[in-house]
Amino acid sequence: MKIQPKDHAVHEYSVALVWTGAKAGPTKSYQTYSREYEYRSGDKPAVRGSADPIYRGDASLYNPEELLVVALSTCHLLSYLAECARGGVLVVAYDDDAIGTMTMKDGRERFVDVLLRPRVTVAAGTDIERAQALHHKAHDDCYIANSVNFPVRHEPTIIVAE
Repeated sequence: MKIQPKDHAVHEYSVALVWTGAKAGPTKSYQTYSREYEYRSGDKPAVRGSADPIYRGDASLYNPEELLVVALSTCHLLSYLAECARGGVLVVAYDDDAIGTMTMKDGRERFVDVLLRPRVTVAAGTDIERAQALHHKAHDDCYIANSVNFPVRHEPTIIVAE
């Protein structure tokens, strides 16, 4: 079964965000206010976050920069698994060590690159070239990668299960 999104389909995603750091006091100075926040979507568990430690955030909490890299990595994972399921490639394990790079560009600090490094284990007898090629299709299908203005590269490794 191949799912074909309708040309006119609109998908909305609602998230409720609260600055929980307000409990620690108001924004009297850049050095003293808490960067902690919490978000949730629907009845799902809340997720606590903060700024990157370089911006005086809490290193023990996720920051928006990490969440963007997570979104890109998981979108590729889900797109790849779908392509493999449709294409007869039997994936038995998948992990990724993704890295996002931010720097000054055009006078603004921004992401300039994300590198996905998925390690995919496939069942014995799998067409390795096909498994490798499906990463390109998954990249083309990834909604998140199609929505950012910087390169999202992938360097997959395919391993055959023993």
